[in-house]
Amino acid sequence: MPDQRQANAGTKEQDTRDGSTPRIGVTLAPAGEVGGAGDQGVAVTAVDPAGPAAKQGIKTGDVILDVAGKAVSKPEDVSQALVSLHKDGKRAVLMRVKSGDATKFVAVSFGKA
Repeated sequence: MPDQRQANAGTKEQDTRDGSTPRIGVTLAPAGEVGGAGDQGVAVTAVDPAGPAAKQGIKTGDVILDVAGKAVSKPEDVSQALVSLHKDGKRAVLMRVKSGDATKFVAVSFGKA
């Protein structure tokens, strides 16, 4: 998709000059730009199969609604939340994720690129 954006929560292509960008191994796009994802949250458009998100069961097509208790609507919201948590010394993030008809809370550890 031409409008698809990769969040700092994403994979390989990210600029990580400072080496402190937290990763969860997903590529994201606003849910409203992804068919069938609804209009709330951020849709997962790709998952690194070896990344922390995949290990917690997050898959392509899931929609991240909240990160650390705050609603998200664009990939940058997720990135900013991860950076903020990392700066606070956190090693994981709690997200509310919609997968199909179910909504669940998922704790995902993050690492550095």
